[in-house]
Amino acid sequence: MNTDYKVGDLIYDANIYDGLNTFLSDLQFYKKWLPKNEDAKILELCCGTGRLTIPIAKDGYNICGVDYTLSMLEQAKVKASEVGLGINFIEADIRTLNLQEKFDLIFMPFNSIHHLYKNEDLFKTLKRVKNHLKAEGFFLLDCFNPNIQYIVKGEKEQKVIAEYTTNDERNVLIKQTMFYENATQINRIKWHYFINDKFHSVQNMDMRLFFPQELDSYLGWAGFNVIHKFGNFEEAAFNDHSEKQIYVLALK
Repeated sequence: MNTDYKVGDLIYDANIYDGLNTFLSDLQFYKKWLPKNEDAKILELCCGTGRLTIPIAKDGYNICGVDYTLSMLEQAKVKASEVGLGINFIEADIRTLNLQEKFDLIFMPFNSIHHLYKNEDLFKTLKRVKNHLKAEGFFLLDCFNPNIQYIVKGEKEQKVIAEYTTNDERNVLIKQTMFYENATQINRIKWHYFINDKFHSVQNMDMRLFFPQELDSYLGWAGFNVIHKFGNFEEAAFNDHSEKQIYVLALK
């Protein structure tokens, strides 16, 4: 049973990542919860290549982004510079983050919580969030609502999940296989990469699943009140059929 796991290197190749993740369906949700005061300070955890950071900064907000992967941050800095923005992108582990300042809003988007594989990792991260959040601030995060039927179906087949061309002109095809590990609640996902019509490698994209009542309890134990819990980015009420768990949290 492996719990000391990290995502495969190719998955965080910045150009391959950007080619796959072009959507902005979550941007308006996060923008809606931004503070109204001009002096507000915003912190994005697991910011990647700045998919959300940059458009929020374009709107005049003082936002900084934190990520563990240097290649992603380097890409984010280039993209920000191309549109005339000087965003503070910080290389750091969110489990040990210590910026020695507090923020009006902190958010951790794009299912990033699923890569905290052990409860120890989760609670370390939530403690860091508490230490960086102002008393009246909000903490937002989104993750999947586990779907056992989807996982069972995924264990039986190899499925094409993406096909695209990167900015550096690589043709990428990704096929997915998965199996669910009961003991760790980790969905062991493997992405089979084909680059320019040739098989390249198999990369891990494992995700620790958090069941709804479990995650509600963890957040409460960590010192947060659930202000809202939505089932999608249009703020529909969370229910049995919701694909997502989307939280708006405040300090107790």
